[in-house]
Amino acid sequence: MDMKTARKRWMKRMNSLWMTLVAGVLMMPTLALAAGGGKIANIVIVADTRGLPAWQAWWANLYNESHLYFTLVTIIIIPIVGVIFGTLADWLMQLIGLDLKSRELAEH
Repeated sequence: MDMKTARKRWMKRMNSLWMTLVAGVLMMPTLALAAGGGKIANIVIVADTRGLPAWQAWWANLYNESHLYFTLVTIIIIPIVGVIFGTLADWLMQLIGLDLKSRELAEH
C-alpha cells in the first residue's frame, strides 16, 4: 500500500469519526429527554447565608436576591481591589528595597 492510499484511508476514518461525534452531540438532547421524560424540576441555586459574618451575609444575600446587582457590584469591586493590592505590592517592594521606578534597560 502506498502513502497516498494509506493517507486517504486514514482521512476517511477520521471523517467518519468526526461525523459520529457530531451526530452523537446532536442526539444528546433527544437522548436526555427520552431518558427523563415527564415533568422537569427547575434547579434553584442559592447561597447559604447561615452563620456568615455580616459582610459575607450581605454579599450572599445580594447573590440570592439579584444576580444583576451581584454582577454589577462584583465588576465595580474587582478593579478597586486590584488597585489596593497593587499599591500594597508597591509599598512592600519599596520596603524591601526594590526600586522598579528607575530601572535601567538591560537590553542593548
